[in-house]
Amino acid sequence: MDTAPVMETVSRWVQIPDRRGDFPSLLRTHNGKTLAYLDGPAGTQVPQQVIDAITQYYSSCNANTHGRFPTAAESDRMLDAARGAVAHFLGARGPACISFGANMTTLAYALARAFARGLRPGDEVVITQLDHEANRGPWLSLAERGIVVREVALRKDATLDEEDFARAVGPRTRLVAVGMASNAFGTVNNIALARDLARGAGALLLVDAVHYAPHFPLDVRGADVDLLLCSAYKFYGPHVGILYAREGLLDTLEPDRLRVQDQRGPWRIETGTLNHAAIAGVAAAVEYIATFGSGADFRSRIVSAMEAIGGHEHRLARLLYEGLLGIDHVTVHGPTFDVPRRAPTVSFTVDGMTAAGVSGRLGARGICTWDGNFYAVRPMEVLGLEAGGGVTRAGVSLYNSDEDVARLLAEVRDIARGRE
Repeated sequence: MDTAPVMETVSRWVQIPDRRGDFPSLLRTHNGKTLAYLDGPAGTQVPQQVIDAITQYYSSCNANTHGRFPTAAESDRMLDAARGAVAHFLGARGPACISFGANMTTLAYALARAFARGLRPGDEVVITQLDHEANRGPWLSLAERGIVVREVALRKDATLDEEDFARAVGPRTRLVAVGMASNAFGTVNNIALARDLARGAGALLLVDAVHYAPHFPLDVRGADVDLLLCSAYKFYGPHVGILYAREGLLDTLEPDRLRVQDQRGPWRIETGTLNHAAIAGVAAAVEYIATFGSGADFRSRIVSAMEAIGGHEHRLARLLYEGLLGIDHVTVHGPTFDVPRRAPTVSFTVDGMTAAGVSGRLGARGICTWDGNFYAVRPMEVLGLEAGGGVTRAGVSLYNSDEDVARLLAEVRDIARGRE
């Protein structure tokens, strides 16, 4: 997955239809002010179309699978269609590559336990200092079994040290686990480098796309990844974890499962009864995203939509980033917006204030932001931010507007002045 063409894409696509009316939650007010939802990195708002799909499932088809009656057959068809929709979203070969779970973290732990059964003491797994703990903790737990876990170093600008990455991957490496984008700093990692290093060592490549999937088109086959994890609630859907596995790969792993479970992928890693209504919502979320695009087929419309959405988000996030840079006593953390690709997530601190204090002030004024480490505790530790309570984070989603950004900048300017 090359990063070079992205700036051209962003420059072309900066206008999307105003669809804020699709999101009922955007009508909420607090202290007389409409809420500005800049909290998307922790989970986006949900359009009415997705809410309707979940309601429709509960209203007309609330049945378990593989029964010999109409509603069970409808559940079977819905699940197959949802796998197909997600396969189009990810650029996968087909539904057989898509598994569902409670969330990304649960799926990552299931994969780690499955991998452990095929590894030997002294085998190595490579992780990074930048990643969300959900793509670190499961692999770090393998150290109890004698697996060596190597960690790629983080630079001061919240980007990975690519020379250290090359040193970390070696002949004993069996898996490289890396995030596509940082949920804390907006950094987009060089997945092409990770792929080349993994392939050179004969290792598998797993990518955490939780923070990447809401903002950029995905192409798992073009990126040549073996495993990819993401979460539907980050792209306008409900809380469902998603796993892409290269065709046939799950059949070589030994995840925890009951003997009555279908032993083939993609079902092999799915324990118990899935959340059918939520998965209906996942399919609806992908279909909703596609309505922002154009093209002769579903996949083309998804890619076109994600390019358009990404351009809109990039423009607003850059305005936010540059506006914060101009406020005295405010420090912005993470890469600049001059890099080829960057997620629309902006993290900052205000001198003399905790991140919780800043977010609390903003929240009282109707502006939703997050504070802390967002489970990206390791990069916060490495960059010296964890001891002070982390950072305040604002993220741009498709429903955000210039007005949202202007409100945030005005309030941060007021907060920064008030500390003088």
